[in-house]
Amino acid sequence: MSEIHGLAVHAAGAHLLPYKYDAGELQANEVEIKISHCGVCHSDIHLIDNDWGFSKYPFIPGHEIVGTVVAVGSGVVDRKTGDRVGVGWQADSCGVCEWCRQGDEHLCAKSQPTCVGRNGGYADRVRVNSRFAIPVPAVLESENVAPLLCAGITVYSPLRNHGVRPSSRVGVIGIGGLGHLGLQFAKAFGAEVTAFSTSKDKEAEARSLGAHHFLNTQDTGALKKVAGSFDFLLSTVSADQDWQGYVNALRPKGMLCVVGVPPSPIQIQAFSLLGAQRSISGSPTGSPRDLHEMLDVAARHGVKAITERFAMSKANDAVAKVKKNQVRYRAVLAN
Repeated sequence: MSEIHGLAVHAAGAHLLPYKYDAGELQANEVEIKISHCGVCHSDIHLIDNDWGFSKYPFIPGHEIVGTVVAVGSGVVDRKTGDRVGVGWQADSCGVCEWCRQGDEHLCAKSQPTCVGRNGGYADRVRVNSRFAIPVPAVLESENVAPLLCAGITVYSPLRNHGVRPSSRVGVIGIGGLGHLGLQFAKAFGAEVTAFSTSKDKEAEARSLGAHHFLNTQDTGALKKVAGSFDFLLSTVSADQDWQGYVNALRPKGMLCVVGVPPSPIQIQAFSLLGAQRSISGSPTGSPRDLHEMLDVAARHGVKAITERFAMSKANDAVAKVKKNQVRYRAVLAN
């Protein structure tokens, strides 16, 4: 049986409607996954609305998938039927380029996103290259783990790959779908953690998630008071910020890493980077290696997404709530 049923969008900004497609023969390197849960990510909204200009319709969104392997291709040796696995933004890569060879498959020029140019996780099943179906540790709940596969790895990967450690002073800018996970992972790395938020009412929750300090960025002069304080700042927000203020808040050799996408270009005085060897970087998702490690860290340190559950059939309601930023903090569809 190769017919897969899901909910597809047929034009930019349209409602999701029932849709089925023939997945064809299972390829030698693929697994078929029966989906139990799929997170609703802001990237899904951008794809539904064609904000990035490359959406092709009809397509089934969804790239924060948890489910059970129900079929394995003839060449698959690392997964078996019955395995509970997770799939994030990426479903395949070329496997042979420089980046794939060194374990950075997410940087592959032929990287295949899970729901761009193919159908994703708002469905009963999905197929991906087995290397991108990551085993989920038994102690993690499927609903809470689904958002880790995109939001979680988006904050974990830069913390991990830019060397955050117990001596680090880390700030997480924006306490939302990404930021609430960033606080938990930064704490797991043993860092001293500061939450930056425009919402004073998030202070108690930010502290419960791992923040040692809370800074209300609405307070005039708040950023000036922490000048020269941080080794690593992780910006998860999709709004324009006082970027120069954040660069000034870095210690020598400090880094501002951007994982949220603000609408306007980021403008910085070059001298503020040169003098103290500061840097600005960006980070996309992460490699299968990083996903394996992140789920292991989440299992051992009790990191989990705060979720609001919707039935798969109510996906349009979930999308509408995410669009209005009314979900605290991640919407998850359940089959």
